[in-house]
Amino acid sequence: MDGLALLISIGLQYGVPLKAIVDKLTNTRFEPSGYTENPNIRYSSSVLDYIARWLGGKFLSSEYLKPKTVLNEEEVATEATKASAVAGARDTPTQAHKPTSAAEDAPSCSTCGMLMVPNGSCYKCVNCGSTSGCA
Repeated sequence: MDGLALLISIGLQYGVPLKAIVDKLTNTRFEPSGYTENPNIRYSSSVLDYIARWLGGKFLSSEYLKPKTVLNEEEVATEATKASAVAGARDTPTQAHKPTSAAEDAPSCSTCGMLMVPNGSCYKCVNCGSTSGCA
């Protein structure tokens, strides 16, 4: 943690925007993860995720205190609506598709490390735009 604090401090001193640091560290996943005692950040996917969301919430915007799944929920719902419309146009019976949260078994982006969000039957990264291999 001392090394991370030093790295963030030097980055800020040399002009790296706090938003860039926070965006890169948010949603990193590794142990320990889980519920926190902070009422503003109820769940964290790693220590780095917690620190980034705390820094973002304190110095940038309260939107960073929300989990990324909440921020991307509209996008997931839009994708699900498009998929339902295409299936309905083919006159095939479909079940109502409830959008799932991006945190449910979503892989990490191989390019930047952020959590990916569902994109049809694949995943895409909202941070750098790469996909999980689908066209």
